[in-house]
Amino acid sequence: MRRGVKIALIILGVLIVVVAAAAVQVFGLRTFVGPRKRDLTGQTFAITPARIERGKYIATSMGCLYCHSPHDWSKRDEAILAGMQGAGQQLPYVDLPGKIIAPNLTPDKETGAGTWSDDALARAIREGIGHDGRALFPIMPYPHYRTMPDEDLASVVVYLRSLPPVRNQLPKTDIIFPVKYLIRNAPQPITTPVSQPDLSDPVKRGLFLVNLTGCADCHTPIDNHHNRIPGMDFSGGQIIALPSGKVASANLTPDPSGIPYYDEALFIKAMRTGNVGARELNDAMPWMVLGKMTDQDLASMFAYLKTLKPVTHHVDNSLPPTLCPIDGAMHGGGDQNRKQ
Repeated sequence: MRRGVKIALIILGVLIVVVAAAAVQVFGLRTFVGPRKRDLTGQTFAITPARIERGKYIATSMGCLYCHSPHDWSKRDEAILAGMQGAGQQLPYVDLPGKIIAPNLTPDKETGAGTWSDDALARAIREGIGHDGRALFPIMPYPHYRTMPDEDLASVVVYLRSLPPVRNQLPKTDIIFPVKYLIRNAPQPITTPVSQPDLSDPVKRGLFLVNLTGCADCHTPIDNHHNRIPGMDFSGGQIIALPSGKVASANLTPDPSGIPYYDEALFIKAMRTGNVGARELNDAMPWMVLGKMTDQDLASMFAYLKTLKPVTHHVDNSLPPTLCPIDGAMHGGGDQNRKQ
């Protein structure tokens, strides 16, 4: 009898080990033990006028303040509420796995970032670890911000410190199971300097900016597991769900089904005004943010987009949604596509 119990316990132990190993293989070790993170340092960033100016440019034209501020959503330009820059908000996207809060980044010590160290802010921006040590949901684009050079990072932190403190108590992020654990695999520590990239020509500059602003995150179709569909980069069709309704992202490639008719002037005007001729861009496209970039930066982004591989993928939000055999999504023009 004892021998049988002992054998059963051994078998049970082996099964537990096998199941645990399989779970780690499928879901990643960090799902169970917590995210990778480096210890915070006492590093501080010197405040200079140049850093404040550069940090303001990055924060206003690449989405920091857009996501981390409450808006008047009734206005076409979705203006930030007066006196609330950087004060945080609950993100409005309706298909998120829970309640995602973009925190108050102002120096308010009770409800904002006033007690966070410079390095805590820097680690959150580029490495995806919050001041409290948790993994940030990657709608915060830290996988892209990893390429932000050290001086630009310092400038952003210095600028955020210069914002007027705003008392704005927000609820905590509450992500559903199992996503709240799976995202622990995303953060990656940065332990070596990040130097200024090669921006010697418009295409290289554009590649850097397009990656930093995460254009492909919305403009590449995804499968039902939220993985990008191979070979479909920047070809659009991803469904963005907002309180105002759903919209599909545009095909940005030079294919006839994309934007081959754009020239540099039209691209810049579209980003500045949110209009392509008489057609209004849907506000899911953050033209009101990117339009704050300089002409040089916008022209560089367009120069890079022109080098993309053409991908045939018809996406037309003026048409009723139909099933697309390429990405499996319901979007306008979907029935015009043919799976290769």
